[in-house]
Amino acid sequence: MSTSDYPRPSEDRIAELRENLLIIRSKIAAAVRLSDKKPQLVAVSKIKPAEDVMACYEDGQLHFGENYVQELVDKAEKLPQEIRWHFIGALQSNKCKALAAIPNLYAVETLDSIKKADLFQKSLPDTRSIPLRIFIQINTSSEDSKSGLPPITSTSSSSEAVDLAKHILQKCPALHLEGLMTIGSIEASTTQDENEDFDKLKESRDNLEAALKEAGLTGWGQDGKLQLSMGMSADFENAIKQGSDNVRVGSSIFGARPKKQ
Repeated sequence: MSTSDYPRPSEDRIAELRENLLIIRSKIAAAVRLSDKKPQLVAVSKIKPAEDVMACYEDGQLHFGENYVQELVDKAEKLPQEIRWHFIGALQSNKCKALAAIPNLYAVETLDSIKKADLFQKSLPDTRSIPLRIFIQINTSSEDSKSGLPPITSTSSSSEAVDLAKHILQKCPALHLEGLMTIGSIEASTTQDENEDFDKLKESRDNLEAALKEAGLTGWGQDGKLQLSMGMSADFENAIKQGSDNVRVGSSIFGARPKKQ
């Protein structure tokens, strides 16, 4: 199928999206100069049409994030298989099977239980050539409105997140433990030079790595380092400066979203 067979927006909308992507990429490049790594940009396309995704894809954007399972299923069916989809929404157990069936599902960034890990392990098709990348979600701000497990505060004591990570490595060969994810407090990013939630995620990563090494477990992260997914439209520049490997930017690329019906 040629790119002309996929849904595409108007030329004016294409120009707008490409300009927005250029601005975000420029800001990432500027933030990288104050960091030691270049993060991956995930364009969050929730509640935006497949046409918008296609316009960004044609401009070289491969990674896209979706919050709602059915919306991701529908878009994945319409758009090129080369797109790398990230699920970044609240994860329900009864939705794991539908997510696992998406051939080009690249990562699930919101895993928070052994039960859901087992559901993915059971549901991923045998035809899948590479493991599904998994980020464990950490609720660094301890807000009731946010999902995720408590931060990992020690290198030795057991915690839900450490137990989940060990389970993935020991019992789920179809999954690859990629790293940790958080939704930091926007207030902290906009009122402080550094967001303490991002520091908590880094501390959790360091403590988890120590715990996994102590247990003799290997095969996680990239080159032996767990990745950090943190930073959104309002705070991705701070997140990069604080060491993020993966930033999730939506409204700054696609514009304001209507409320989901």
